[in-house]
Amino acid sequence: MEPAGTLRVSSTHDVHATLVVVADDGTQHAVGRVNTRRADLALVDLLARTALLVARAGGRLAVLGAPSQLRELLELAGLAELLVDEDRRQAEVGEALGVDEVVQAGDRPG
Repeated sequence: MEPAGTLRVSSTHDVHATLVVVADDGTQHAVGRVNTRRADLALVDLLARTALLVARAGGRLAVLGAPSQLRELLELAGLAELLVDEDRRQAEVGEALGVDEVVQAGDRPG
């Protein structure tokens, strides 16, 4: 059983991605869906502008269920932080998914 407030995409074959606003207290609000059948730079631009508006209001935009083509475009545009990998844990408020620590060559394990 999933905790209350956890959003899931209904199908991996769906042509829509769900847009979620994550508030500063961690609550998630589904605010819409975008058609990803034709993922292009216009869609990336729309998502970037929406993410900027949400950030200015103190939240964070997350994209659930993005197909590989949209994921690749967002990564290329430097917007990978919008993607939520549903198989891994989601980022906590103020925490980015990804590398936790940078290790320099020659550092001893410890």
